[in-house]
Amino acid sequence: MSDTIVDNKKGHRFEMAIGDDMAVAYYSIEGGKYVLLHTEVPFAISGQGVGSRLARLVFDEIDTRGARIIAKCPFMSAFAARHPEYNRLVDG
Repeated sequence: MSDTIVDNKKGHRFEMAIGDDMAVAYYSIEGGKYVLLHTEVPFAISGQGVGSRLARLVFDEIDTRGARIIAKCPFMSAFAARHPEYNRLVDG
């Protein structure tokens, strides 16, 4: 599984390549905060922990940027709830 993500700033999404497939987390930036809007994992690779790996990489990347997160995406919100180590980053 991939250990890297790419910030496609033009597409407003973080991308994680898995072979020929691409898992993505869409975002917007409001008031300097990353608003996580939607996460997509292709059906062919779903159920393998890809979404959780993507979420961890996204949260870690945003943390390195010194920014905060608003998790509007239900998947990202649930991930944050299951991982209290990220509580300090999440505003909503």
